[in-house]
Amino acid sequence: MALRNAILRHLRVPVQTLGLNQSQIGFLGSIRSFSSHDDHLSREAVVDRVLDVVKSFPKVDPSKVTPEVHFQNDLGLDSLDTVEIVMAIEEEFKLEIPDKEADKIDSCTLAIEYVYNHPMSS
Repeated sequence: MALRNAILRHLRVPVQTLGLNQSQIGFLGSIRSFSSHDDHLSREAVVDRVLDVVKSFPKVDPSKVTPEVHFQNDLGLDSLDTVEIVMAIEEEFKLEIPDKEADKIDSCTLAIEYVYNHPMSS
């Protein structure tokens, strides 16, 4: 406990204010940014990388892959193949997609939306 207190006494947390006057800030005082992930991926980068992952899947014809392609209806993949693609997307973007969300991802469109909207995708 003493070590923790000693460390916390010397720890500095940067505070970022929005340039508002005191009456606009109210009880908040300031806003702290705790995320170390400041550079969010552009939509184009997400689209390119998701398509590359799908194109590199062994059972997929790369010429059929578009941002709107459905894994089962358009590419003829089964549910296990879809799970493998979602796992490859997790690995590519260093994400962990919860099973409930992963079950919903059945097309490039949904994969792109999920990754683009995830705050920790990299």
